[in-house]
Amino acid sequence: MDMLYPLIRQLADGRFHSGEQLAEVANISRAAIWKQVKRLREQHGLKIDAVHGKGYRLREPIDLLDRELMVDATRDKINDFISHFYILPTVVSTNSYLLEREKPAAGTGMACVAEHQSAGKGRRGRSWISPFGQSIFLSLGWTFDLPLAKLSGVSIAAGVAVARMLARAGVENHCLKWPNDVHIDGQKIAGILVEAGGEVDGPGHAVIGVGINLRVQAEAMESVEQPWTDLYTVLGGVPDRNRMVADLLEELIATCRRYQESGLSPFLAEWQKFDDYRGQLVTLINGEHVLQGQYSGLDSNGGLILETVDGRSVHYSGEVSMRLAKLR
Repeated sequence: MDMLYPLIRQLADGRFHSGEQLAEVANISRAAIWKQVKRLREQHGLKIDAVHGKGYRLREPIDLLDRELMVDATRDKINDFISHFYILPTVVSTNSYLLEREKPAAGTGMACVAEHQSAGKGRRGRSWISPFGQSIFLSLGWTFDLPLAKLSGVSIAAGVAVARMLARAGVENHCLKWPNDVHIDGQKIAGILVEAGGEVDGPGHAVIGVGINLRVQAEAMESVEQPWTDLYTVLGGVPDRNRMVADLLEELIATCRRYQESGLSPFLAEWQKFDDYRGQLVTLINGEHVLQGQYSGLDSNGGLILETVDGRSVHYSGEVSMRLAKLR
């Protein structure tokens, strides 16, 4: 981000800073500051006020990612399991970044968290909208000493991990929507994307990407078609962002270790506790193929059980999407 990130760090407190102060921080001329402010507005969606005689300020302060605060918050619990912890101002995608790195040893992982993603990934080729500093964008890459086929339930286990962490942050009445979303009152607050690979007989590698909306400006989400919400709306404020990243990373590491030992089975009962969609009429969409029936929970492998007039069928995530059916 060349000189942009130093400018953001200076502006992060939400107070006014003069053009002279910002020019000194960025090591550029005062006349060039307005061009960089324009870039911050256009490229990263930051709302920056400019007032004559006062200078520039962020309309809302940003709780910037801080390695020291995150490491302190984990109380060194992650050091034995994480070979690399990348904290980046901006990245194409935290998942893509880890997929390009050398895989860690079995039973260990690496992590990446970023302030901004220029092309965040969602399922089915969708984009994950990633405005600067307004959400959590975290990926954990983990190597399992398991055959590749055994990793099919990792997204279910990761969903439970995210739901647990949100509950500890004070969120209530949130639910898991198969296969990878966290909802509150039908609105999406978090999403999970797992990309797995490796040898057929093992080891297997999984990159678990998690996006959580913290305090997102409505303008940044104009292109999002489905209903959404954020923690600021739900809680009336936002918990400490660095603390949340640390808690999420700890929970995901513990989940991967337990999955290695016991597979998906221990997570299924907890998924059911968060599964408010069970028993409802749903529509499954897989490309142009559409199927409607009653959602009856998950099977032992994390597949969705659908009851239709033609009988019971089981569906696995892949490119399948589940929506509540519209009643006529």
